[in-house]
Amino acid sequence: MRQYFGRKLSIYALTFFIAATIDWLIPRMMPGDPIQSLLARTASGGATITPEGQKALIDYYNGVFGLDKSMPEQFINFWISMLHGDLGRSIFLHGAPVVDAIMAAVPYTLALLIPAILLSWVLGNTAGAIAARRRVLDNTILPIGYVLTATPYMWLGIVLSFLFAYTYKIFPLGGGYGFNLEPSMSLTFVQDLAWHWALPFVSLFLVSFGGWAIGMRNMIIYELESDYSRYLESLGAPQGLIRKYAFRNAMLPQITGLALQLGVIVAGNLVTEVVFQYPGIGQLAFNAIRSEDYFLLQGIFLFIIIGVLLANFIVDVVYVIVDPRTRVGMRGGTA
Repeated sequence: MRQYFGRKLSIYALTFFIAATIDWLIPRMMPGDPIQSLLARTASGGATITPEGQKALIDYYNGVFGLDKSMPEQFINFWISMLHGDLGRSIFLHGAPVVDAIMAAVPYTLALLIPAILLSWVLGNTAGAIAARRRVLDNTILPIGYVLTATPYMWLGIVLSFLFAYTYKIFPLGGGYGFNLEPSMSLTFVQDLAWHWALPFVSLFLVSFGGWAIGMRNMIIYELESDYSRYLESLGAPQGLIRKYAFRNAMLPQITGLALQLGVIVAGNLVTEVVFQYPGIGQLAFNAIRSEDYFLLQGIFLFIIIGVLLANFIVDVVYVIVDPRTRVGMRGGTA
């Protein structure tokens, strides 16, 4: 087992190196100049910059952000800084450390995504498992599940925002909390935070719920019609025992899906955060793309890369625990 995980860790280390290198390279292949974008935003604020002053600012910012060096030097500096926990400074945030910007946005994203993913996973799998055994529920849950899972996060977010924020004014239109409040642990701030959190959470929960329900329902039906289920039934095994085995086998791909979805926690959240102007990682990535902010994009994508690799490693560990066939295969035996 130690050899198995040692080999896995080596593969993950190589994958991380390749992915982080691509993460460094892609922003620099994008069209445009981040320093010119920064100067344009400065000028749009009403500041008048002479040609000499503009050249001085360009030289200054290139030096601050390390863009005056050659590409190989920038690449080496990227790895040296990253290994020291320094992801550079954000151009969009006027030189603020990228690590601080990401850490400020991460709690909002985690508070939104983790409850939505976990609750939809639990309830969706439960509904799908029940629907696979009861035709009446199957005729109800299956169509609802297909509609929900085919609904884009962005479109559902716009519909919910239009109905419950703009039309009926039950919830706020956007933001993480009221503009007249300062972050604190007071009851007023927590209540306002929850009020702004509700609509983004519901939009993510509903779409994920449909996908989990359909997946679990189809997997259980497949397992109940497989050869081992029919063999157990021919031996007179109780239906409860057959369903127990079917449920355990059907759960394996669902566990994989859960871990991977937690790993790419930003991907499905970006458009939702943009729609609701929610101050999480997705909104931060959107602002970084608009501002051509190399360092902020690198930091956000690095966060996603690490999340995906950790999720895959967790899947490997969980499979060893819940699937006896994996342990047998690691010992070189047969299941």
